[in-house]
Amino acid sequence: TFAFCTFNLVQAQQSDHLWDNLRFGGGVGLGFGSGFFSATLAPSAIYEVNQTIAFGMGLNGTLNNSKNVYKSTIFGGSVIGLINVIPEVQISTEFEQLKVNRKYDTYYNLPDDNYWSPALYLGVGYRSGNVTVGMRYDVLHDKNRSIYVDAWAPFMRFYF
Repeated sequence: TFAFCTFNLVQAQQSDHLWDNLRFGGGVGLGFGSGFFSATLAPSAIYEVNQTIAFGMGLNGTLNNSKNVYKSTIFGGSVIGLINVIPEVQISTEFEQLKVNRKYDTYYNLPDDNYWSPALYLGVGYRSGNVTVGMRYDVLHDKNRSIYVDAWAPFMRFYF
């Protein structure tokens, strides 16, 4: 069994001044299953152009451990775009580039991995007040090299 959920915490205010439209926040992820554990920390900054459009950048750091199989560290960054079609519906696109370093247990006699993993997420979410909940899909998903098992992933964003 595998579970993964991302929480994005962002603080914002709308204004005509550049710094007043900049929102800081990030994400925290936790995944677990039978002998598997994953933890992610992903700070981000987003500029709100208006009530409809926002864009920004983020960093990502992840630690994975699959008991008696491998351990990995993953670091990288992303660019994100958000469109609020109507106040309740948010469409998102995010390009993420991550550096994967994976060390296998000696029992498997596999060479360690060290590679870049790109992802392009397209998502849609339901917004209610400060919370957006939805699903995203990685159109570049590669079952052998992507860091997530599945191309589909739920997300939850909080705005404070």
